[in-house]
Amino acid sequence: MTALTAARAWLAQDPDPVTREELADLIDRAEAGDESASTDLDERFAGRLQFGTAGLRGALGAGPMRMNRVLVAQAAAGFARFLRDRAEGSVPSVVIGYDGRRNSDVFARDSAELFQGAGLRAILLPRMLPTPVLAFAVRHLGAAAGVMVTASHNPPDDNGYKVYLGGSDDGAQIVSPADAEIAAAIQEVADGGSVAELPRSDDYAIADEDVVAAYVARTADVSPAPDTAAGMRWTYTAMHGVGWETMRAVLERAGYPLPDVVAEQIEPDGRFPTVAFPNPEEPGAMDLSFETAARSGAELVIANDPDADRVAVAVPTDTGWRPLTGNDIGLLLGARAARAAEGVAGAALACSLVSSPGLGVIAERHGLDWHETLTGFKWISRAPGMVFGFEEALGYLVNPETVRDKDGISAAVAVLGLAAEARGRGRTIADLLDELANEIGHFASGQVSIRVDDLSIIDRTMASLRADPPTSFGDLAVERADDLLEPADGETGGNILRYLLAGGSRVIFRPSGTEPKLKAYLDTRGATAEEARDRLADLEEAVRARLG
Repeated sequence: MTALTAARAWLAQDPDPVTREELADLIDRAEAGDESASTDLDERFAGRLQFGTAGLRGALGAGPMRMNRVLVAQAAAGFARFLRDRAEGSVPSVVIGYDGRRNSDVFARDSAELFQGAGLRAILLPRMLPTPVLAFAVRHLGAAAGVMVTASHNPPDDNGYKVYLGGSDDGAQIVSPADAEIAAAIQEVADGGSVAELPRSDDYAIADEDVVAAYVARTADVSPAPDTAAGMRWTYTAMHGVGWETMRAVLERAGYPLPDVVAEQIEPDGRFPTVAFPNPEEPGAMDLSFETAARSGAELVIANDPDADRVAVAVPTDTGWRPLTGNDIGLLLGARAARAAEGVAGAALACSLVSSPGLGVIAERHGLDWHETLTGFKWISRAPGMVFGFEEALGYLVNPETVRDKDGISAAVAVLGLAAEARGRGRTIADLLDELANEIGHFASGQVSIRVDDLSIIDRTMASLRADPPTSFGDLAVERADDLLEPADGETGGNILRYLLAGGSRVIFRPSGTEPKLKAYLDTRGATAEEARDRLADLEEAVRARLG
């Protein structure tokens, strides 16, 4: 089937006037001989967005390689088939949430209608809410599954479709083989005809506000404010996302003073007008936060990403604001969890294999187990005995009995608790990091990322590393190389290359699961902070040289 033929068939079933107009214009131009329009159609109809363990994520637009109402309808109908087969005769329920991105509410309502029309019990959250609230609702309501319409911290023109499973999966994100089974069911729907013929019903339920109230109460209990929190000045930004309403309710219940907010970024706005990428890790994304904090004399800055499943922290220095790394925050919160869990049989800390190995040192010091998993909370949340889990990309799971996924609101409350306790000793978050380094050693971590337009570049780079394995990075010899495409016994495989280097350093290469990036994760350890940082700088230079 040619792209033009496929585009005409897609157009005939598209219920969205915006994408219909977009696609009709491309068809008209391609038929008139416009080469750029023909190329665009070829790309949009070259395949379809693949449903994997991260669900769906991509740019908004017409065609199967974009996020749109046709693709979402196919996904919802396919997921409904999967759930019906899994339920073995019972009526499964599905909770649907959505954030403030463009079309998130539309995709969520379409999904609710299609789930209900397919014979499931669909429950739509009452308004745009953070991803952790949806993850909580799956368990709280005893649902068979949950869907969150979000692209998290992706660029403004993206959206996504994240899936959770209840029951024995305990409200965690999907993993293999469920992803492949769902993808196959979606393909059956896509091959079966027009989405206009799929049964729909608007008789779905709207979740009661008690669900949100229950999340707020459980999250406030993560770290109720001590007396030393009184008078604490801090700054918060929602990064144009949906975090503030829920965050404020949690703060008020937990007893923390409300922050000075970044007014320009506090309300949901899917255009993300003040940032190029709505990701606290991106250069410049927190500049407005730092300006607000400097004016108010804040003791720290806390930022959520747009769907509030991640949290970033920055602290003042003599020369400006210092954003803490994801590993900095993870080690502080890991030490907090380890102290609380010490002596509990089977308790464990967990992190992705690209996160700081310092968490393993903390676990050992407190007599806890430690698990390194593949990247993503679909794996971290399944670690046996896990009382705390994190990934270096600003994701933290501090309350596994409440939310089985990363949660930027509960993690923010835990950080505020640490800051308040330190405050009572005349100390700061920065001081806590120094104290922890004196206990476990000085770790430094960094990342080299290559963003590409052509994903084949990533494949070629990984193939080159395999074909011509590095024997050293700068002056650091490779002591062991692991290709996780061929994992050792007990390990889960993935497209990951790990190099353990002399002196305790390491480099890990992996393609991003959510963005068109190749990432190299760097970790070093030294007797002093300066030594660890110097080793990291040398290692970063060597990795960049290898990647060209």
